[in-house]
Amino acid sequence: MKQALTVPKIKAMKQAGKPIAMLTAYDFPSAKLAEEAGVDIILVGDSLGNVVLGYDTTVPVTLEDMIYHTRSVVRGAPGTMIVTDMPFATYRLGPEETLRNAARLLREGGAHAVKMEGGADLAEEIRRLTAAGIPVIGHLGLTPQSVHTIGGYKVQGKDRHEAEKLLDDAKALEQAGVFGIVLELVTEPLAAAVTKSVGVPTIGIGAGRGCDGQVLVYHDLIRYGSGIRDKRFVKTYADVGETIRQAISAYVNDVKTLGFPEEKHGFPLDEASAKEMALASRLYGGENP
Repeated sequence: MKQALTVPKIKAMKQAGKPIAMLTAYDFPSAKLAEEAGVDIILVGDSLGNVVLGYDTTVPVTLEDMIYHTRSVVRGAPGTMIVTDMPFATYRLGPEETLRNAARLLREGGAHAVKMEGGADLAEEIRRLTAAGIPVIGHLGLTPQSVHTIGGYKVQGKDRHEAEKLLDDAKALEQAGVFGIVLELVTEPLAAAVTKSVGVPTIGIGAGRGCDGQVLVYHDLIRYGSGIRDKRFVKTYADVGETIRQAISAYVNDVKTLGFPEEKHGFPLDEASAKEMALASRLYGGENP
């Protein structure tokens, strides 16, 4: 059976110049397909709040939601590294409370590592987690949990102040002990500069070509769902949503027009059993033979 990549192996991929393929998935079938396709890391993202649970933001997602979905992903991809997002308001609570919440994602969910959004302000909590044996991936640039603070889903790093802060935050995260950093919606030159300035892998989503790896959401990659928005940073590899819609529409039409089920979809009764059941019906139904 395939063996999940370890933290040292992920770090070594950067040094060897081997790109890292990460995919965000939320359940057993998508995780199983991702593992069979050869992804390096599966991220159980709190984006499941938008994609699976139908929220407008990731803020309502709970720790219990993440544990539940992580369990499903782990069952589907036992040979792949699984990283799980710590959802809104489960960290920045002080090192001890953050440790308890992160530990639940590993102990109850089965994750190998956690991901946290934020920069230098998380250093103390990250050190506490890594000291306790919990690997951490950082997340800079657009941080969806802070969407209300940053004023929407905007590209980050467009001015000197933002760029310098992001670079400083990346170095602070590395020093605190993260084994990788996700860069989301960051200008391509800045993402490349961050990648060169830190010794841990960077994984981009809307951050251009200069990162050590890339991550996309399963549902975006194959357009699985209704109303999937086109995004500049997403490459569509299939339109599964349209295929599913057409299939269900054909099923509904068959039911309405009595095209399904057909004789071949039923289970006939052999002649001997039919005669026996007919006799039983007369005996117990009070009919005269």
